[in-house]
Amino acid sequence: MDLWNDELIAHALSSKRGDRMTYLDGLQDVLAFKKQYPNQKLILHSDQGSVYASKSYNELLPMYNIVRSMSRAGTPTDNAAMEAINGWIKAELFTDFHITSPENVPAQVSDYIRFFNEERPAYALGYLTPKQYREQFAPKARRCGSLIRVFLNGGHGYSVYHIFDDYVQYLNSND
Repeated sequence: MDLWNDELIAHALSSKRGDRMTYLDGLQDVLAFKKQYPNQKLILHSDQGSVYASKSYNELLPMYNIVRSMSRAGTPTDNAAMEAINGWIKAELFTDFHITSPENVPAQVSDYIRFFNEERPAYALGYLTPKQYREQFAPKARRCGSLIRVFLNGGHGYSVYHIFDDYVQYLNSND
């Protein structure tokens, strides 16, 4: 998530918990985003997941002029933006996008991200969508040396089956 306009710029899904490829695929999306703004400083904030803390992952970041930032142990409020978006995604996927089985979760998540970025107005952005805000203000703001702040969340936010398990628990709690 780019905290400048709350745009979801990277996501990756897997049917396996802790799949390291979700982290690397997400990083590829961040690098593609960074190429659009090569002169801007990018801070990549994450939780303390083992992949984010790994030597190999962190050796990649300076190669792309990315500064690493990491939450303190046991302090989810350090990553509040991603904790909040994970909650919104789960709630809105189940109530608005009507996920009913794990088979359609990857497509539904992609549809939701497109919806979130392109159709869902945000109060904090003056009721513009993240895409509209970027298109309207990015040329000026990004030339003036703004900071791109990207927040990531650990594997639990990207597991297809974890999202579906939460949905099943939600259904069971409302019986």
